[in-house]
Amino acid sequence: MHIRFDVPADPAYPGRVAAALGSAGLRKYFYVGAVLTLVGVIFLALAQGSGWGERISPLYIAMIVGGVAAMLFGPLVRLRARRRSGRYAVEGGYDITDDNIMMRSGTESGGIAWDGVTRVTQTPEFWIVYVGRMPATVIPRRLMSAQDDETLRTFLAERELLEPR
Repeated sequence: MHIRFDVPADPAYPGRVAAALGSAGLRKYFYVGAVLTLVGVIFLALAQGSGWGERISPLYIAMIVGGVAAMLFGPLVRLRARRRSGRYAVEGGYDITDDNIMMRSGTESGGIAWDGVTRVTQTPEFWIVYVGRMPATVIPRRLMSAQDDETLRTFLAERELLEPR
């Protein structure tokens, strides 16, 4: 396998990459926040309806506020990452082989060996490559040809790296 393509200097591209990498790690905050909010609302409703919770109502209100804050944490971090990364737009490219993923961005270059990759997830726009439990990089699917995208999908499936949607 040998896939090679270029990445144009698009000011919006680094923000989309930052959002994709951030959403992979921040999803748990949304779920924790949703559970906190739900539990807080249920117990607050029970306490108000029965009259036994006048002294502990601030606890339930704090759970609701904390839960909503946790749910908003991910979107706020992604928004900040999009704003800050716009100035990093430079031309680059990818060279993907059976052995590794080589990336270049401006004058910098780096790579990840497939032996170190633990899994790969997919979004409509990116392949998100994980090394260990952390997302390490993304491969932009929209900049690849359909044939290259399918070649990479087959390669990932053969190596059992591709996670089901």
